Amino acid sequence: MIARRFVPAFISAAVAALLLAGCAAPGAPAPADASPSAADLLAEHDLDGLDARGVVDRLDALPVAERPVDLIASVRPDRVELSDQDGRTASLPLPDDAFYASIAPYAERTHECFFHSLTTCLGELPNAEVRVIVTDADGTVVLDEVRTTNDNGFVGLWLPRGIRGTITVERDGLRASEPFATDADSPTCLTTLQLS
Repeated sequence: MIARRFVPAFISAAVAALLLAGCAAPGAPAPADASPSAADLLAEHDLDGLDARGVVDRLDALPVAERPVDLIASVRPDRVELSDQDGRTASLPLPDDAFYASIAPYAERTHECFFHSLTTCLGELPNAEVRVIVTDADGTVVLDEVRTTNDNGFVGLWLPRGIRGTITVERDGLRASEPFATDADSPTCLTTLQLS
């Protein structure tokens, strides 16, 4: 009888721990890929058969209300790491020539982030139309597009590896710019683009 009272509290604590893991810091531990449980984990979340890029694109595009609360999916510079509350893990390598940077422009509030969490990171401006301009250090325009932020307030960018430059976001006459890099130790989550 007493144990039943603790079950809801335990479940709430487990969900809270998963949510707090949201935008991971650079020193967060990396789960190892365990093949049988990895296959089960991917299948349970309808991600089986997808490569890392497919997993990233599918999870980042999900409406917030449909995101699995029992799954953490962290984008690292070279891989996507997935884990769940049952201890199952999967690690999928990103393409050798592509780097994923997820940006969350904001006006008033933001959060610290280094590795983007595809299931828990939330930005201030969901479903907002923004212009994104990515320029390499030599002045070459890598990307110049009008995009709509995902329901989580982030815009996902697939960029070439090994470049440095500037990301600029424009919205409603406001603008924000910041330097970026797509190196092995670069952040995959950029939450410091304050529109002004």
